[in-house]
Amino acid sequence: MFVKALPNMLTVGNLFLGVVAMILAFQGNQYVDYAAITVIVGMLLDGLDGRVARMLNAQSEFGKELDSLSDVITFGVAPAFIMYVVALQQLDVIGIIITAIFPICGALRLARFNVQAGVPGYFTGLPITAAGGVLATLALYHEVFHLGLLLLSMLLLAFLMVSNVKYPNFKKVGIPKAAYWITPIIVLVVVVVAVKFPSQFPKIVFLPLALYALYGIKKNVEFLFRKIKARREERKTKTVPFD
Repeated sequence: MFVKALPNMLTVGNLFLGVVAMILAFQGNQYVDYAAITVIVGMLLDGLDGRVARMLNAQSEFGKELDSLSDVITFGVAPAFIMYVVALQQLDVIGIIITAIFPICGALRLARFNVQAGVPGYFTGLPITAAGGVLATLALYHEVFHLGLLLLSMLLLAFLMVSNVKYPNFKKVGIPKAAYWITPIIVLVVVVVAVKFPSQFPKIVFLPLALYALYGIKKNVEFLFRKIKARREERKTKTVPFD
């Protein structure tokens, strides 16, 4: 019974970390690094719960809904609050509105994911897990990047979540049953490294997450250029020359 409940326990752990991240964020800028780390560890648990559920044959509609609700908190609300604390609160009402837009788009993205059949091997729209990870770690660069760039990046991430841009789906890469014991070890190693290097760890994680987000934009731009080129070629073939 305990083994079957393990995936839901990981999901609840993810939700708990989202709440902790918000609490840490509101303790002041000196705790923002730890808030971002908490979101990153939540990402790890979110990546494991589905794999563990498939490995144990413990998938359920209850687990699916719990996962979505947890993701809204940990990767929607918590990263938005982190960015609000370090940068957006100085913008008053505008900061509040932009802070709200991000989790709203995340919730819309999850709702669409739950009711629409996606393309095998791909996500439609940037997953909220990746978007939240990018935003939480981007907030650590608030003293490096201009406020306008942070705002545009936050709005872009929100847009990508509700867009039709295709992103590779790595969540269904399974874990061999004989290796399920390694799951808590992975989590423990990540936590230890994060706690030992609180300022460097989340900034390093930012790079691959940002590249993943940009990958979808690149592929979509390439698709649009191919589509425009195909239309031009089609028009040329339909053009009848004058005698």
